[in-house]
Amino acid sequence: MASAEENQVAVPQVPDDDDEFDLSNSDVCTKYREAGRIANLALQGIKGQVKEGATIGSLCKFGDTVIAQLCSAIYQKKVNGKAIDKGVAFPTCVSVNEVVCHNCPLESDAEGLVALKAGDLVKVDLAVHIDGFIVAVADTLKCDAAPTPESPLAGEEGNLFRAAHFMQEVASKLVRPGRSNEEVTVAWEKIAESFGVSLVEGTLSHQMKRYVIDGNKVIIGKRDHTMKVDPVTFELNEVYCVDVGLSTGDGKCKQSETRTTVFKRAVDKSYRLKMKASRYLFNEVNNKFPTLPFTLRAFDDEKSARMGVVECQKHELVTPYPVLHEKEGAQVVHFKFTLLLLPSGTVRVTDQSVDPACYATDKEVCEETKAILAMSSKTNKKKKKKAKDTKAAE
Repeated sequence: MASAEENQVAVPQVPDDDDEFDLSNSDVCTKYREAGRIANLALQGIKGQVKEGATIGSLCKFGDTVIAQLCSAIYQKKVNGKAIDKGVAFPTCVSVNEVVCHNCPLESDAEGLVALKAGDLVKVDLAVHIDGFIVAVADTLKCDAAPTPESPLAGEEGNLFRAAHFMQEVASKLVRPGRSNEEVTVAWEKIAESFGVSLVEGTLSHQMKRYVIDGNKVIIGKRDHTMKVDPVTFELNEVYCVDVGLSTGDGKCKQSETRTTVFKRAVDKSYRLKMKASRYLFNEVNNKFPTLPFTLRAFDDEKSARMGVVECQKHELVTPYPVLHEKEGAQVVHFKFTLLLLPSGTVRVTDQSVDPACYATDKEVCEETKAILAMSSKTNKKKKKKAKDTKAAE
């Protein structure tokens, strides 16, 4: 039987305020950009596989395999005798139609064998890290029915995609030093109202740090009485994962009966596990996934992992990411991207943005939104340059 000490996780020690690990370090910026490059390639690869007949389980496995292969080809040199940690930071999830997120079925489950149909609204979600520096991305597309400017998607779905486009653009303008999370939330609510769509409840955009995918600074998509977040101000050299979820329904999610397969180690918990399968899973988690989310598919002994996670979850050693869904018949889109708050301006390191020309709508944004969209994403350096010139002249 494992002792309580054996169940403690070896968490990477990351100084919270150390400049060595933020964007002021050029090496850190490079790692974020490389992680973004791999996330983009993996996303494009999966989108190329989204065709009628493709199974959800195979798409999830394909995404994680692509990430692992691409990461293995970079940063191969050891540092102080240790290999640089890199790979999947959030397992590839493929959620269809009214399913909102976290759908990552095992190929051995019935859900993993579900095949896509033409016209399905498919959401792909994944994240990559290099040395703990995380880039997350999510995109939504129509299976075998890609719209074009000549044949745009219209109606409710057109409204969804157009609204999502403007929300991404607004976030790219407002998530900058000195601005607040409340400004983003208010702007998103106005866009949702303009297009007659619903923000998905419980959708949170998090600050990310080294080995931390869900930091304490948060942007809430839809305010309600059941979930509140503290007001925060964005600061230079921070990194944010911006998460946009929209629905043609009421935006209220329910937990699906589909098996939960994505979990994250709860680093502040310990327990003397009794089952052999539980100890196997927990030891593997501590060795391979001490801080970042993982899928049960990642374990060599999948059967033991399925059995062992039950006891681990019961005693709160792992935090589940349950599959969530809207009401049947609702259409849901999900977009996610990563922003770096650099001195030159806010930079987006993922490229899954919506082409508005491919989506037709009779709606338009309000004047407040137009004013935000007209803002520059770059930092104005004219004043700084003028000050330098004045000092030089003196």
